[in-house]
Amino acid sequence: MKNKLILGSLVLGAFFQANAQLPVYLDQKLSMQLRVEDALSRMTLEEKVKLCYAQSKFSSHGVPRLGIPEIWMSDGPHGVRAEINWNDWGYANWTNDSITAFPALTCLAATWSPELSGAYGGAIGAEARFRKKDILLGPGVNIYRTPMNGRNFEYMGEDPYLASILCVPYIQELQKNGVAACVKHFALNNQELWRGHIDVRLSDRALHEIYLPAFKAAVLEGEAWSIMGAYNKVRGQHACHNDFLLNKILKQDWGFDGVVVTDWGGCHDTYEAAMYGLDMEMGSYTNGLTTESEFTYDDYYLAKPYLTMLQNGEVPESTINDKATRILRTLYRTAMNPEKPFGAVATPEHYSVAEEIGNEGIVLLKNSSPSRKAEKLLPLQADRYNNILVVGDNAVRFLNEGGGSSELKVKDMISPLEGLRSMYGDKIKFAQGYASGRPMYGNIEEIPQSVTESLRHEAVEMAKKADVVIMVGGLNKNHYQDCEGGDRLSYGLPFGQNELIEELQKVNPNIVLVLLSGNAVEMPWVNKIPAIVQGWYLGSMGGKSLANVISGKVNPSGKLPFSFPAKLSDCGAHAFGEISYPGDSIMQEYKEDILVGYRWHDTKKIPALFSFGHGLSYTTFEYGNASASAKSFSGNEEIRINVTVKNSGKTAGKEVIQLYIGDETGKIMRPVKELKGFDKIALQPGEQKEVSFIVKAGDLKYYDEAIGDWNVASGKFKAYIGSSSTDIRSTVPFTYKNDLLVKK
Repeated sequence: MKNKLILGSLVLGAFFQANAQLPVYLDQKLSMQLRVEDALSRMTLEEKVKLCYAQSKFSSHGVPRLGIPEIWMSDGPHGVRAEINWNDWGYANWTNDSITAFPALTCLAATWSPELSGAYGGAIGAEARFRKKDILLGPGVNIYRTPMNGRNFEYMGEDPYLASILCVPYIQELQKNGVAACVKHFALNNQELWRGHIDVRLSDRALHEIYLPAFKAAVLEGEAWSIMGAYNKVRGQHACHNDFLLNKILKQDWGFDGVVVTDWGGCHDTYEAAMYGLDMEMGSYTNGLTTESEFTYDDYYLAKPYLTMLQNGEVPESTINDKATRILRTLYRTAMNPEKPFGAVATPEHYSVAEEIGNEGIVLLKNSSPSRKAEKLLPLQADRYNNILVVGDNAVRFLNEGGGSSELKVKDMISPLEGLRSMYGDKIKFAQGYASGRPMYGNIEEIPQSVTESLRHEAVEMAKKADVVIMVGGLNKNHYQDCEGGDRLSYGLPFGQNELIEELQKVNPNIVLVLLSGNAVEMPWVNKIPAIVQGWYLGSMGGKSLANVISGKVNPSGKLPFSFPAKLSDCGAHAFGEISYPGDSIMQEYKEDILVGYRWHDTKKIPALFSFGHGLSYTTFEYGNASASAKSFSGNEEIRINVTVKNSGKTAGKEVIQLYIGDETGKIMRPVKELKGFDKIALQPGEQKEVSFIVKAGDLKYYDEAIGDWNVASGKFKAYIGSSSTDIRSTVPFTYKNDLLVKK
């Protein structure tokens, strides 16, 4: 049989060599590069150029003459977006494009679980494959720099190490479905205000230590097949055709072999697009998301204008051969991959993944007694309460709607109110409490004051008679909240929620406040509310996950992936005036440099309201004294940090043990400490486990601008073991003994 297969391949090869208009479909075990080179050799210049730009809102051209298919894309990263019309932004109104809404990536980050990240990627990849998508536009790994960024809910928090660890399994498992991850937005898309033109200026050190590591991990470890450029400029040049970012760093330094795709409308110049690293142009001649123009797809920068420049010798032909090679490679990995699975959508297994991510991502911020009794308010045990009042628009709102490109059309959606009713039955009563209007992408929709006051009055009157109140509020995906295309206008809660919370607590001290958001919010009432839960945007099974945690069916184990500043001025991005955020409408400078999030709070001694890594449990965990396998190390050696953790409570639970490392020598400015490891473990009551972390020279690195590379010097360091960035349970000093240049 083997000889017959070889003979068959030779015969087919001879046949196609004699018929040069047809592609050589070589044996699948032969090199992909040979297949790409063969296809490229058969294409005309015009056909190569056509690969590089859109033919519809979410597809690019194939080469029908050679049997090369189109590439089909879909927005992500929390679910596969409903079908968009071919040539405008309206929905196609299909009846078979409903999917699973998975929790937002902030929730995934709050799980601190690489295993759940892999499950997330595998499930969403299966849904994308079922919908016949070749590229899924996600995950997003931009850094949470300011809580005003309208798109933070799509990202993985403020810490580059956490985002790096969690994005890799998502990408790997997604791509096993024959669907390319398109990691976004490369780079420095850390605000939505003026996103199309704001010019970001920052140090090389901040770029390499804070804003690039997750992208680097996505490429080098996740082996992502595509990258999406950002809308903004970086050092004077648009990120979607930026010589420094795309050619120098991404393709040269990191060896990225995939395709660089614009964000929709992110291309601005034919010559720069040809020369500075862009491979595929999407969405041009719109304002990014909405309006159309008189231009056609053939008028795109990488369309006829590019072809003309190639024909006139104004740009080298090597540019189009490189772009076409990358696009063909992507096609062979996805649309032309004969081993790709069929996929599945909205299955019980996918719902289970969504629920589990919600279960482990929900963060218990605060849990105290509403009176002087020692007993804490949560969990709410059903047999103790007869009248449970649920208040809040977000309790019934479909938070898969709105938000821009992350808007999803779900097959099933369990709201918080439905989840709580399923758990507590007819003990649940409901009052809307406040109104926030319909999901929209435009101006803020004003709610009449009379409506606001009426809803508030109703909720307060019902709260007087309730045993306990569960207020479900926060933000939503209206414009100027957690939404693409616009940053938040205020750090406080919208729609009169602060006033509602104040009045509720005056008439009933038993209040559980559930915040559904992708951002931190100001909490002027924080000392008056006994229990606060950060619930994120939880997707299709969100109501079920919330009920699981509130009832105690699931012990909360989520940890914050970003800090909650007490007030906006406590955030590093807001400490240097408008030039740092939001900029002067043309340019901005990241003046806080590497001191983002907890690095800022620690170093400047400005306490956060709730710290990075914070999250409470219904049980307690005792940490032993950490120890090190050696007091010093050098060169290629490593040391092991060990700590024993015991569940000293009466409830099974999970704990995230966090390792931070600080440079005690102080030769250069560094944060007090930086996250360098974590481990999420499950413990039964009374059970204990030893957790170990390996520390290498690379974990001590900083980006040395003097040499343009990573460096580590001899000195004294300290390992911090804790339950959050501020709840440090044990420290271990050690010494590094060598001056080395460390490349990692």
